[in-house]
Amino acid sequence: MFMNKPVFVRFFEELSIKDVPSVGGKNASLGEMYRKLKTQGIKVPNGFATTAEAYNYFLESTGLKERIKEILKDLDTKDTRNLMAHGKKVREEILKVQLPTDFKKEISAAYKKLSAESKVKALDVAVRSSATAEDLPDASFAGQQETFLNIVGEKELLLAVKKCIASLFTDRAISYREDKGFDHFSIALSVGVQKMVRSDVGSSGVMFTIDTESGFRNTVLINSIYGLGENIVQGRVNPDEYYVFKPTLAIISRTIGKKEVRMIYNRGGKSPVKNIPVSAADRLKPSITDAQVKQLAKWGMVIEEHYGRAMDIEWALDGRNNELYIIQARPETVQSMKNLNVVEEFRLEKKGHIIVKGQSVGNKIGAGKVRRIMDVKQIHSFKPGEVLVTDMTDPDWEPIMKIASAIVTDKGGRTCHAAIVSRELGIPCVVGTNRGSVAITNGKSVTVSCAEGEEGLVYEGKLPFKVLTTDIKGLKKTKTKIMMNIGEPEMAFAQSFIPNDGVGLARLEFIINNYIKIHPLALINYAKLQDKEAKIKIDELTAGYSDKSQYFVDRLAQGVAILAAAFSPKDVIVRLSDFKTNEYANLIGGKEFEPIESNPMIGWRGASRYYEKKFVPAFNLECKAMKRVRDEYGLTNLKIMVPFCRTVEEGIKVQEIMAKNGLKRGKNGLQLYVMAEIPSNIILADKFCDIFDGFSIGSNDLTQLILGIDRDSGGSLKIEGVSNENNEAVKIMIKNLIAVAKKRKRKVGICGQGPSDFPEFAEFLVSAGIDSLSLIPDTIIPTTLNLLKKEKRLRRRGFLAMF
Repeated sequence: MFMNKPVFVRFFEELSIKDVPSVGGKNASLGEMYRKLKTQGIKVPNGFATTAEAYNYFLESTGLKERIKEILKDLDTKDTRNLMAHGKKVREEILKVQLPTDFKKEISAAYKKLSAESKVKALDVAVRSSATAEDLPDASFAGQQETFLNIVGEKELLLAVKKCIASLFTDRAISYREDKGFDHFSIALSVGVQKMVRSDVGSSGVMFTIDTESGFRNTVLINSIYGLGENIVQGRVNPDEYYVFKPTLAIISRTIGKKEVRMIYNRGGKSPVKNIPVSAADRLKPSITDAQVKQLAKWGMVIEEHYGRAMDIEWALDGRNNELYIIQARPETVQSMKNLNVVEEFRLEKKGHIIVKGQSVGNKIGAGKVRRIMDVKQIHSFKPGEVLVTDMTDPDWEPIMKIASAIVTDKGGRTCHAAIVSRELGIPCVVGTNRGSVAITNGKSVTVSCAEGEEGLVYEGKLPFKVLTTDIKGLKKTKTKIMMNIGEPEMAFAQSFIPNDGVGLARLEFIINNYIKIHPLALINYAKLQDKEAKIKIDELTAGYSDKSQYFVDRLAQGVAILAAAFSPKDVIVRLSDFKTNEYANLIGGKEFEPIESNPMIGWRGASRYYEKKFVPAFNLECKAMKRVRDEYGLTNLKIMVPFCRTVEEGIKVQEIMAKNGLKRGKNGLQLYVMAEIPSNIILADKFCDIFDGFSIGSNDLTQLILGIDRDSGGSLKIEGVSNENNEAVKIMIKNLIAVAKKRKRKVGICGQGPSDFPEFAEFLVSAGIDSLSLIPDTIIPTTLNLLKKEKRLRRRGFLAMF
């Protein structure tokens, strides 16, 4: 028993991070921030915490501890029925016992003091659980215990405190502790009582100071919804999502979620909170302003610096005073623990019919039989290795989530409960499918792929896939730079961890095709568009945009910004759009603006489009997007490349239009490259050096035009093998270009697959003195290893005296 009366309650101003053993991770962190980060402008609502000593006093003085031990003697967490029965019995025991009188008195006194500070008789407070083993670097315990919002009055507060204590023995908390090897009585429960932020009439959300999917550390991810924050954690709402680039504090990506409901106070109701619908107009609007996004990101960076590690933070916007507050902060416990020396890649070997799409969580693939469960009461039917399909999950589902091969939910975003737990468990999860539980047939086999970027895909049937694991620790750098060909922004953060010297080719076509999907002239001429079906699609994609062409600029700028941010400060060379007429025609609304050409491969493409009178308005949109990335977002590592530039005169015309749009060569360090893919680029290389800063060899087009072979024909010449880069004529041209570029001090690289496909071609390029090879991500590591051998051999032979 206790010799001295324990301290039952401590206010935030008395706490610091050293007090985790006394008040748990959440409450210790709140005290730390309340005391030490005020001077940096961070606002934390005041409050107090009950102590671990108070918890132990309650259990021992009432005899609860021994009764709980007796109940848990024959616990079997692998049997969900057994787990549920034991958890229920423990919670019932706790709830039927009164809190000790002295403990209740201290809680009431602290509550009166907190209410007096706000000049009210009974303050509305949030009551949250904080376990003393919670938020450790390798055990987050996120969402394991309960939270109660809008608690008003002493009676309601005391009941909420007891419910929080009981929630230390929810089914998921018991199961989690067993899995992590924690003794149930080595952990205590502190209850945090904090002044409510009126986000019910404002907004709320979460932010991570690290990318939750890749572990990329130079960004802050912010999710935001209307109303109280429980909806975002529980996955009831698909939130707005923002990525902020830390070095420049620029919002480099913005996605507006559906935000269908808002949780508000329920005055006089049975429950203290309730959900109401959000109007159709408000769903299309962002739930916070850009200025608030940047303020949150700045605060996130301050908190991260203070703790010296990546953080998972909850915030709220008070709708009455329009002020932001931090209401929780804990260590991020998944990506920050990753071994960055090991590159793991999941790759589907075969594709199939896609049933539904959503947001991917992680980068893995899982397959199995579907078990559709819409109510937590049915979880005992779930078998190991099955794919869990449901509307959304909450912490009660964790006993079966850990044995699932994959998880698919209708609702939620990257920071909902299903996403957080799946990430921690290393299970592929697709959230926010909207209709997964309807479209996916129970009992059928499916493959859940999170390995194809931002979009998570659920395929019909079990598809074959492989896992490639590479240890890059100690991988040496080659003298010749190894750059990357990349086009999909959603893969950029993850692929930035592959050893590289930057991006040698980023194609705008991928971004336009996947991010925008609409022909730029169809957006500019939206009012005159004849294609009614195209107009309907444009309306869907551009919802919330009165200026349709602004949609093109925004989406293109964001896509390019993600690429530039992922590899910053290394060079990222972005090639301006190089669609052929038939490809442009396939974009939404494109057929009205594109001629029919018999051979688009050598038709109206590349530079010849940019100064053509009818296409100039579309090219202006591209330029505006590139200018925003460099000048507004501060990503000056972005270099711009002009494709298929037939003559020097064309290059000059294009640069004049770019300069009118604020992209003048040399201004703010802007470098312009040209694709060397036409014989004229090499024959007139010296003159092209006068107007460009570098070359990137497009070996596919160059080979086509030197040998007179149509790349699209698929004819017998390809089968005979004369149409690859190893042809002597192609090599002579490339060697001449490299020589001229070296003489004129211009950079020259290659961005085709030739160096990977033909080892002897790579050796030729290195011996010719090329500055860089730009390759698809899959081939970078094997090509680097081969190149290291080649460079060693060439040194011995005297070809590379500079090595």
